[in-house]
Amino acid sequence: MLFPFSARKANTSADFVGLRSGFNFINCRRNAELLSKGYEPPKAIKTGTSIVGIIYKDGVILGADTRATEGPIVSDKNCSKIHHLQDHIYCCGAGTAADTEMITLTTSAELDLHRLNTERRVPVVCASMMLRRTLFRYQGHIGAALVMGGVDTTGPQLYCIYPCGSNDKIPYAAMGSGTLAAMSVLEHGWKPDLDLEQGKQLVREAISAGVFNDLGSGSNIDLCVITAKGAVYLRTDTIASEKGERLGKYGIKPNSTMVTSISVLSLQVTDERIYAVDDQQPGTSGVQLDSQQADEELPEGSQTKSP
Repeated sequence: MLFPFSARKANTSADFVGLRSGFNFINCRRNAELLSKGYEPPKAIKTGTSIVGIIYKDGVILGADTRATEGPIVSDKNCSKIHHLQDHIYCCGAGTAADTEMITLTTSAELDLHRLNTERRVPVVCASMMLRRTLFRYQGHIGAALVMGGVDTTGPQLYCIYPCGSNDKIPYAAMGSGTLAAMSVLEHGWKPDLDLEQGKQLVREAISAGVFNDLGSGSNIDLCVITAKGAVYLRTDTIASEKGERLGKYGIKPNSTMVTSISVLSLQVTDERIYAVDDQQPGTSGVQLDSQQADEELPEGSQTKSP
């Protein structure tokens, strides 16, 4: 559904016959009619984030920046974008902060129920399936782009899940507004046999590239290392953009202005003009006269002064 309007008329159309399974397009005609009447469709909101995930030799490493924005305003400088799903499954979220927070909390609760019901460790593909089904059910209206990683009996796995419900299973992924810069670093430096320190450094460089090339990303870098033994969440692992130090001293006394420089200009008089003002008619504009004419018209004994 494209518009938050009532669909009573659409439900009473001839095309609607009881309940249907699968896709339902009964609102397409209504949406076209609303467009013809001048209603504007909802516009996509640009969000700023850089999230990265890679598979290294022993597991998965996830990374994210910590800046949360509201348009041009930085609303939070230390926002946590790496969410816990299970002890061996974590997820990075880009998009609307409320959507990423709620969908990960809901999926985490569903995975807990699945673990208690089956009495076994939840596979990573199961978490991916739950997230994809929820996102596809809402047809992209949940603004959550996710990079999910985990380690189970089949080994390390990394999924890139889009808001529309599609996904990619790839060895390295980047999402958010800093995707282009981060992906260029990953494509250049990723190798299948990376060790832990090399993998962490690669994720730091990818997030830093997104931070310095995108105004929506910034502040610190969070990392999460997932192995078969468990996960280690490294909060504020690196400070990507440090605050600059003030170099000058700006101690100015109140009600005073600092004089930084004094310069004296030599003026050369190139022209002299005299303006006569009629005293009997105040308010009227004076007549501009040349110096010679002014000397002739002034009475005897009067003095001329240069302006």
